Amino acid sequence: MRRLFYLLLSGSLVLSPCTALLAKDAPTDKAAAAKDEDVQAPSTESAVRTKHSVTINGHSIAYTATAGNLIIRDEKGQPQASVFYVAYTVDNGKAEKRPVTFLYNGGPGSSSMWLHMGSFAPVRIETASPQATAPAPYKLVPNNDSLLDKTDLVFIDAVGAGYSRPVGKAEGKDFWGVDQDISAFSRAIQRYVTINNRWNSPKFLYGESYGTTRSAALVDALQDKGMSFNGVILMSSILNYGVRIPGYDEMYVGYVPSYAAAAWYHHKLANQPADLKSYLDEVRAFARGPYASALAKGQDLPPAEADAVARQLASYTGMPVSYIKDANLRVEPSRFRKELLRNERRTLGRYDARFEGVDEDAAGETPDYDASDAGISGAFVTAFHDYITSQLNYHSDLEYRPTFSDIGKDWDWKHQAAGIKRPLPTAYVAGDLAHAMRTNPNLQVLSVNGYYDFATPFFITEFDLSHMNLEPSLRGNLHFVYYPSGHMIYLNTDALKQLKGDLSRYYDNTTHL
Repeated sequence: MRRLFYLLLSGSLVLSPCTALLAKDAPTDKAAAAKDEDVQAPSTESAVRTKHSVTINGHSIAYTATAGNLIIRDEKGQPQASVFYVAYTVDNGKAEKRPVTFLYNGGPGSSSMWLHMGSFAPVRIETASPQATAPAPYKLVPNNDSLLDKTDLVFIDAVGAGYSRPVGKAEGKDFWGVDQDISAFSRAIQRYVTINNRWNSPKFLYGESYGTTRSAALVDALQDKGMSFNGVILMSSILNYGVRIPGYDEMYVGYVPSYAAAAWYHHKLANQPADLKSYLDEVRAFARGPYASALAKGQDLPPAEADAVARQLASYTGMPVSYIKDANLRVEPSRFRKELLRNERRTLGRYDARFEGVDEDAAGETPDYDASDAGISGAFVTAFHDYITSQLNYHSDLEYRPTFSDIGKDWDWKHQAAGIKRPLPTAYVAGDLAHAMRTNPNLQVLSVNGYYDFATPFFITEFDLSHMNLEPSLRGNLHFVYYPSGHMIYLNTDALKQLKGDLSRYYDNTTHL
């Protein structure tokens, strides 16, 4: 997933570099962390290779799975971190023609387990999405929608998450920050490419959630080092961690199409449109037009205009007019998740608004938990632990950390953005991506979005990517696709098939092999 790192101010898409909480609010197990620190992380590289096959579109593909660690070094050549990865490479592939894609989740503080077990690896975990998945035994199945027919895959864990750890004299703070993280991933990818003779392979980055924040700056950093990329895939993006201040209304504008999509899915509209796509085009126009204009007037908004906007917003989102007016036309996403199904005593999921939760009471202001997170986490964690040992034959005395909350607590949000002399106080990376596209005019960027994602709303992604000041000659290198799913698009198996088809065409058009 994932795990998108948020400052939750009433559940809003806003962050502060000072007081931050992980979206995955699992308490830190200090005893377990202390015990884990007693286990020495490997300071040398090793790998376990196993042979497998998978059938994709009726064709059997033989491949090698490699689970191992990369050692990244500091400027003095001393080992600084052991970075865990799992790579899938087709056995008869030629390195100079075979694309390689590096995949990772976000957080900050997340392992790559979510993408690994749910999306494009040769196996995936079955879930009951959008219902809560029942407890074990879970089912791992061959993945007919794997990307292995188009590209080799390398799943990488951030330092401190998964099995990745600092080594030698290094500490977590050396890696836990926007620019520190970019440096670590840059060195890890360079190391993988070097030891596996992949310098001349077509190369792609695939990040989800905060992984998109990483990708936007990482591709620019790697290209500055001479490693050009064919493409970047951004799934469920956040490219601008803005700080919420009074009078800043962009967030409210950005969420309106997501509210409308959720209301459409749950049949809470008085006149249910038949087609979601055309409906959302209409809602986008309202959000960036009359709604944004009304909010910009602040307290000077005339009552008649406020009433008209409230009624129109209610018709698009299924919320009561009175509720919208009581909120001064500004409904926080967590409030919406509680309000839409309040009469049914249900709440909406944050990562995926298709999921429904049940709170202790129906009178509260915000949901007690995220049903879309709780509904699938057990399946993913269990599946990974079983798979890595029983099928990939990888064993470690280290604790595998699906998400490590200490990383988020200590995260350094400052970022030295491309073209800006002084470090920014928080992560804005759309400018880095734009710089990468200007310096490599063949770089193709694909933005992959779920309509029901309340963690990284698609309309805010559109806003950020449309404000990169690209020349007309480069705008055709930026592509958008949308799916009837949430933050983890692949949880909807129909959406996964659509996504695989879109990605297949993307790889074919981008590599030209």
